[in-house]
Amino acid sequence: MVHLLAADATGPISHASSGQLTLAALAGIAVVVLAISAFKLHPFLGLILGSAALAAVAQVPGKAAVDSFTTGFGKTAGSVGLLVALGAMIGQLLADSGGGNAIVDKLVGGVKASALPWMMALVAAIIGLPMFFEIGVVLLIPIVLSVARRTKQPVLLIGIPALAGLSVLHGFVPPHPGPVAAIEAVHANTGRTLLFGIIAAIPTLIVAGPLLGRLVARLVPVDAPAALAADGSVRDAGSGAHGGGEHDGATAVDAKNDTTPTRRPSFGAAITCILLPVVLMLISAIAEIAGMKKGTALSVIEFLGNPPVALFISTMVAMILLGKGAGLSIAKTNGIMSAGLPAVAGIILIVAAGGGFKTLLVDAGVGNVIKDWADGSNFSPLLLAWLVAVGIRLATGSATVATITAAGIVAPMVAHLDANQLSLVVLAIGAGSLFFSHVNDAGFWLVKEYFGLSVVQTLKSWSLMETVISVVGFACVWILHLIV
Repeated sequence: MVHLLAADATGPISHASSGQLTLAALAGIAVVVLAISAFKLHPFLGLILGSAALAAVAQVPGKAAVDSFTTGFGKTAGSVGLLVALGAMIGQLLADSGGGNAIVDKLVGGVKASALPWMMALVAAIIGLPMFFEIGVVLLIPIVLSVARRTKQPVLLIGIPALAGLSVLHGFVPPHPGPVAAIEAVHANTGRTLLFGIIAAIPTLIVAGPLLGRLVARLVPVDAPAALAADGSVRDAGSGAHGGGEHDGATAVDAKNDTTPTRRPSFGAAITCILLPVVLMLISAIAEIAGMKKGTALSVIEFLGNPPVALFISTMVAMILLGKGAGLSIAKTNGIMSAGLPAVAGIILIVAAGGGFKTLLVDAGVGNVIKDWADGSNFSPLLLAWLVAVGIRLATGSATVATITAAGIVAPMVAHLDANQLSLVVLAIGAGSLFFSHVNDAGFWLVKEYFGLSVVQTLKSWSLMETVISVVGFACVWILHLIV
């Protein structure tokens, strides 16, 4: 991983006292929170303002502050942005080619009513591997509503497992922006984080999905709204106003733009495109953990398992299996994949600005202050990482902002940890970033509108589910910490 700490060789760029540096960190975070929550600024702008406040209070010289921020911004954009863009292209093609629906139909079709919550959790987890949360919602929710109406089941009995599958993968597993940014910040190993993330995600999804879904269905006994088509088409899901979803309508195939598939890709083709990057990265991680001897074979495995390489290979494979499999020409396939990029431009900018803010925090010396305090108090780095992410999540409503800010704060105090523990720190941050989504989170309104819920009902269902994911996920991470 690329090292982002510009101050390593030259020392801190601020000579402020520990108390002043602590105040500077609090001021920077407060400005970010107020800018996003109170003044409704875009998180990208909020992070820049927070960085300026941090530099001012810490008395960092102007040029040094700008250099530090832009260094972190550029390196984060170069690493994280590449993965986000490739993941978006695969996800867009999966949705628009009909590959996502092929997976759903194969796994859900013919399943008994009692097993539907479990199968929807599995479907959502599989689709959630390459897709960002909002895109997965647009693809899956119409299908959830259609299944609930067809089987006469409470909508949240089916919906909570689907939402949990998407959310757990979003917070725990690369190549999603949050985990990737945290991996970059603390210099963790992507393959190990992916392996441990999947291990932690399985019990978390079981508890927060099918099991919790039964309770939520009793707390909020609502039927599926009739606003969307019974066939669960992606087009109907994206065409309405859904209160804050960043990708509303972005994944729908528009008959007017000449990218309509002439046939649907097979289940095997779709599942291959989703699992290929995961398999490549896992093979590399297992080879490293097993202590495979250095040589040509290990070099090839490590190269193919490098996240950008694994995702690029999968993107090219998806063009063939999904694009050609849907009867689309190369030009039409390119058009669909290109349509996925504008939707994630904002995500890339937010993550990159968070990288700049994080680098400025570290270069100013704030990280060393926190490290010294943590060392003196014997405070668990895992618990601190989770608590910091929880606090920022509650204040800003953004899981991504919570992840990248918390990673920057705890990075210096975890630098001495081994590779396994660094990966677990990433997962602890990811768990904290999902805690109690409420009215300042766009995802809250997206779920509320799709399911036709009131604010109170959304708090008793979606917000409860997110909190359970955060707490159970952290518990799983803590258990892994005791084992490895």
